[in-house]
Amino acid sequence: MSNRLEGKNIIVTAAGQGIGKATAIALHNEGANVTATDLNNKTLAELNKEYPKIKVQTLDSTDNNAISEFMKSVDKVDVLFNAVGFVHHGTILECEEKDWDFSFDVNVKSMYQMCKAILPLMVKQNGGSIINVSSCASSLKGFPNRFVYGTTKGAVIGLTKSIAADFVKQNIRCNSIAPGTVFSPSWQDRVNQSPDPVQAKKDFIARQPMGRLGTAEEIAAVAVYLAGDDATFTTGTTISVDGGISI
Repeated sequence: MSNRLEGKNIIVTAAGQGIGKATAIALHNEGANVTATDLNNKTLAELNKEYPKIKVQTLDSTDNNAISEFMKSVDKVDVLFNAVGFVHHGTILECEEKDWDFSFDVNVKSMYQMCKAILPLMVKQNGGSIINVSSCASSLKGFPNRFVYGTTKGAVIGLTKSIAADFVKQNIRCNSIAPGTVFSPSWQDRVNQSPDPVQAKKDFIARQPMGRLGTAEEIAAVAVYLAGDDATFTTGTTISVDGGISI
């Protein structure tokens, strides 16, 4: 621990498990004042029990009214880490309108709403860093059976670049991280729900050039960099942390 983020106020969404949780812990370990948000009270309570100094708050970041209420207690945000996401499996022919709407609400609208709520504070304080979790399945690379997921994650990259361009003069940076396949509870759920979980796990690993899955901690390490002062000249970028799958 080097306290690279000492004194910074950071909000992390989807912090109850996976990449969000690992990032909340990594930011906390670097000295930040972390508020971890999630829909799942149970996982938040577990995080808070393990790390009592991490403040936890139940929040549905697809609900604009809930965000507005949450923001009443927030007066300073140095970093926003948007990790909310949902993976829909299927081609365009297997994507119903309800799947399209749900995926865009979770993967894109949540980030739009969180950014819009927090940007005025960053403008007022003349600085800040926004980090959005995209995916290598996006505008970077097409993957089979990831039609609407890839579409939404491509939108996250566009959203990120637009915010970066609009607020660069206010010292606000906006970047995205594009993970490859990462070992996480959501990944495990997808494997378990497949017709042959053993083969599904082998297939996920086989498509990774490094021959293994990534870890949530490896994604969190990049978030620490983007949150800190080492990245003050970095904005509008998408950093792939994918084991070479998008090469």
